[in-house]
Amino acid sequence: MRSTDHVGAAVAAIRDGGTVVVLDDTDREDEADLVVAAQYATPQVVARFLDHTSGFLCVALAPERADALELTPMVTDNGDPHGTAFTVSVDVRVGTTTGISAADRAATCRALASDATRPADFARPGHVLPLRARPGGVRSRRGHTEAGVDLCRLAGLAPAAVICELVTPDRLDMLRGADAVAFARQHGLPVITVGALAEHLWAAGPSRVVCTGDAPITTSAGECTAVAFADRVSGVEHVALVFGDPAALADGDPVLCRVHSECFTGDVLGSARCDCGPQLHDALARIAAAGRGVLVHLRGHEGRGIGLGAKLRAYRLQDEGLDTVDANTALGLPVDARDWAAAAAILRDLGVTEVDLITNNPAKMTGLRAHGVDVRDRVPSHPQASEDSVGYLASKRDRLGHLLGPVPA
Repeated sequence: MRSTDHVGAAVAAIRDGGTVVVLDDTDREDEADLVVAAQYATPQVVARFLDHTSGFLCVALAPERADALELTPMVTDNGDPHGTAFTVSVDVRVGTTTGISAADRAATCRALASDATRPADFARPGHVLPLRARPGGVRSRRGHTEAGVDLCRLAGLAPAAVICELVTPDRLDMLRGADAVAFARQHGLPVITVGALAEHLWAAGPSRVVCTGDAPITTSAGECTAVAFADRVSGVEHVALVFGDPAALADGDPVLCRVHSECFTGDVLGSARCDCGPQLHDALARIAAAGRGVLVHLRGHEGRGIGLGAKLRAYRLQDEGLDTVDANTALGLPVDARDWAAAAAILRDLGVTEVDLITNNPAKMTGLRAHGVDVRDRVPSHPQASEDSVGYLASKRDRLGHLLGPVPA
């Protein structure tokens, strides 16, 4: 049975009020959550959740539902490494006592799913933690939050799911991998991965991106075709630079490819603080020399996704002695907020299903594979360190796992 075939069984279980085990990627949290539609959260269901999970009961909500209930973010600067969007915690006011019992929490979960509920119906803070799913679901963020909402949508139910992390029987650790699958089998529960759900949605739904225009242009590396794509999730426009015949990209052979995150300071200004500009121009030259390939330039990735202003504030902290990782953390920002779904969607739209990827970043390879583009081979990039960038490159190697050799001082 294909992994996507399990999705149908999971959706059917959710539709019927059943519980599903959802595993995320091993290079992410590597955790397994119990998931049930919030509208079916009875006291008995919640009690079973509490028997097998951390007890940190969350309700994943579609963003429009969170807005309708005026659920504000728990914090103004979200420092969660995976960008989990907690809102202020709540208890439903009517029909509950302290809010902490299984019956009370079940009532709150059902109220979060009900169209009849209004913002004033909740006390804040409370004992249930709503989570705001990202627009686009697992196709834009591969989290349990988005998986829960997507499963409910596929089941035709209110886009609200109770989710909680499975723990080991002694409650000392998270239940992962084969142990989580064994738990699901023991209890007769469908089990799926976030990746399988994303694959199912990519196959069934419209692409994340839509082509908005193309034209031949001359670059420093030679002639190419620039193809612009609007991102349905983020609203920004990305561009693919295609060298050679664009129609030939779909011939089934691996395509030489670079996925490049925008960097205004490095790409445009030639800043010596990073290696982005040299990597961009080196990749363009390599692809042009090959006569066939594509460079995908992703906007919205400035400063590994934190934005230009935040990146400049991080530079100030780096000047005071912090490295690129600790500077982001000190600002309460994620170390790396990028995702690669848009890049994979662009490549698929161009007919590319397999690439030889110019990168030193294993996370980029994992991200493309997770969104349906196979990486046959990694083509190393060899950035030249400057006096200003040597520390930055060392941090990328030592703390972010980039596959760099010795960085010359």
